[in-house]
Amino acid sequence: MVDRPLLSLRSTLVFLLALLAGAAAGGLTALAGEGVPRSLLAGLAVAGLAVPFFNRLIDSERNTVQPVAGGSSSGEGESNG
Repeated sequence: MVDRPLLSLRSTLVFLLALLAGAAAGGLTALAGEGVPRSLLAGLAVAGLAVPFFNRLIDSERNTVQPVAGGSSSGEGESNG
């Protein structure tokens, strides 16, 4: 079962990052000299594509295997020189 406060925090973070990415894309498009409608469409498109991107990015960090402390990966051992 998924913990509700953690899910809510994750959703908030994903939507906040998507909103920031969309605002940045829209602002840069407006600064490039495009009109307001094109800037708005660019910002909305980036925000829509950013939601699944950031959702997958945050989920992959949560499911990453952490290295075990004191493991034999320090480069010292019989076969490592």
